[in-house]
Amino acid sequence: MDVREGTVTFPLDDEEAETWYRVTGELRPGDSGAPAPLVVLHGGPGASHDYLLSLADLAEGRAVVHYDQLGNGRSTHYPDRGADFWTVDLFVRELHNLVDALGIAGRHHVLGQSWGGFLAQEYALTQPPGLRALVLANTAASFPDFVAEANRLRTELPPGVEATLRRHEEAGATDDPEYMEACLVFYGRHVCRIEWPPEVAEAFAWIERDPTVYHTMNGPSEFHVIGSIKDWQAKDRLHEIGVPTLLVSGRHDEATPALQEPLLAGIRGSEWTCFEESSHMPHVEERERYMQVVGDWLARHD
Repeated sequence: MDVREGTVTFPLDDEEAETWYRVTGELRPGDSGAPAPLVVLHGGPGASHDYLLSLADLAEGRAVVHYDQLGNGRSTHYPDRGADFWTVDLFVRELHNLVDALGIAGRHHVLGQSWGGFLAQEYALTQPPGLRALVLANTAASFPDFVAEANRLRTELPPGVEATLRRHEEAGATDDPEYMEACLVFYGRHVCRIEWPPEVAEAFAWIERDPTVYHTMNGPSEFHVIGSIKDWQAKDRLHEIGVPTLLVSGRHDEATPALQEPLLAGIRGSEWTCFEESSHMPHVEERERYMQVVGDWLARHD
């Protein structure tokens, strides 16, 4: 399978940044008979594309584009920038810039996972003329609702784990190794229920190498959200998304089945598939079935 990597220039007000990308398969922007390329938006905010590399399985005749969002992975980092810089709008503009630079703005699909699903909704709301279809994976239409569900799941953790989390949060000591150890109990139930493949561990390692984006926009953990996007929501705008939309999530997902209902009700004609043996990463937890479901759905909407 043909794989190539590169960067595109992303103009900012005061300088030019670089967005790193990886294309699996052949981009054929002028060939209207070819399957539309799929652009994959990673989560975090602040992770990298690595944990979604399994989606290259879909590159059978279809190009799959992964990229690292600004401030993450192999793209330009800005560890000294604050919340006024790291905005949802920044990442929407970066995505538009990427599809333009790759020559696929006229025809493409988008799959956004977790925070990438928030970004995918915002991108779709700009009404890109070439967007053929949307996959919203393990996501929600409201960050406050997401946090509420994560905290509900947290109450079901063993009492000692919950007490450890609360103690460190109240003390402002969320960088303590004991806090992260307690977080891993939650992650093992609701983020990835199998032994983490190397590419999943690598995406988390990128957050540790430069936590700027994650800590600024999200906060110290999945359920202690104090960052700049803690109030983000699109529930009252979902009716403006006019492209075919597939929702995918796991039965044990931190993006719970309850969070899929507003998306399903709000986006006209949307469909939902729940992966019964998965949590937040069915693309690795139930990889074969996931690729079948998403691949078949994309083919219906090329």
